[in-house]
Amino acid sequence: MKLLVTGGAGYIGSHTVLELIQGGHEVIVADNLVNSSRESLKRIQKITGKTVELREINVCDSAAMAQIFSEHHIDAVIHFAGLKAVGESTEKPLEYYHNNIVSTLSLLAAMEEAGVAKLIFSSSATVYGDPAELPLTENSQTGVGITNPYGQTKYMIEQILQDVARADDSWQITILRYFNPVGAHPSGLIGEDPGGIPNNLMPFVAQVAVGKRSKLTIHGADYDTPDGTCIRDYIHVIDLAQGHLAALEHIQAGCEVYNLGTGKGTSVFEVIKAFEQACGHTIPYEVGPRRSGDAVVNYASAEKASQQLGWRAEKDIAAACADAWHWQSQNPNGYEEETK
Repeated sequence: MKLLVTGGAGYIGSHTVLELIQGGHEVIVADNLVNSSRESLKRIQKITGKTVELREINVCDSAAMAQIFSEHHIDAVIHFAGLKAVGESTEKPLEYYHNNIVSTLSLLAAMEEAGVAKLIFSSSATVYGDPAELPLTENSQTGVGITNPYGQTKYMIEQILQDVARADDSWQITILRYFNPVGAHPSGLIGEDPGGIPNNLMPFVAQVAVGKRSKLTIHGADYDTPDGTCIRDYIHVIDLAQGHLAALEHIQAGCEVYNLGTGKGTSVFEVIKAFEQACGHTIPYEVGPRRSGDAVVNYASAEKASQQLGWRAEKDIAAACADAWHWQSQNPNGYEEETK
């Protein structure tokens, strides 16, 4: 297929683009490089020997999106583009609502005009809010108790996509709810390169391990969990990327939702221990106060994806830490500022 991947130069996008190319697909990336780097696409070329066409545009720009569809016969779209920092979204709600929702509306309008009806959307486990029951299934309650504007935008976009599919049965839409993506490509050539202070645990641990930061702060170690720290479902980014290929192969009329997770929770202390084994030295940390809005325990049931898509996460937290360390130790400053 010829695929348009919005946000394809970012962390999850770039790993998915790589898997798509290795799966025999042709990829065009639309990315404004606000949270990403064109260097990631150059590294993909190094790994695959294939050039990826980059259109440096904001997906909110309707005219620029329409032009891509007029110049190329696109078979399907994978939509990653969007602002994604949970903490920042609470400080800049208007920016998050505008960027994430308007970009999706702009994309959908361009697709409709061009007669392209296959879409895979990058959603998030944040749509479940603070879960009452675990593991989370696709039928668990959504839209209640969401603690930040980022999560609200994902929930709102899910509603838009379901309405679009209900109104016109030619649409084939798959919503993928990610849990906590971690790790990097085993080559060490592409990985997570957060701008500024990392929002997520794994890249922060990696930066402490490589000496870029002095220590990790754990946000609360007095929770009602076996070791007192929060528990999350960490999924290797390669497993996550392969979930998109499985979704593409099984896409069907209507709007389907799938969790992409491992089905297993890992605590903050367990992640630190696994990373220490990967890098071969201790990770200095301190315990700070709890962070508002943090769910205590969160993990997925990925049974539906297993049964309907034939997909299951293969890699464990040890592999994710080993690959994240390989990437970080080879690229202590990520893709480097000058390449962005």
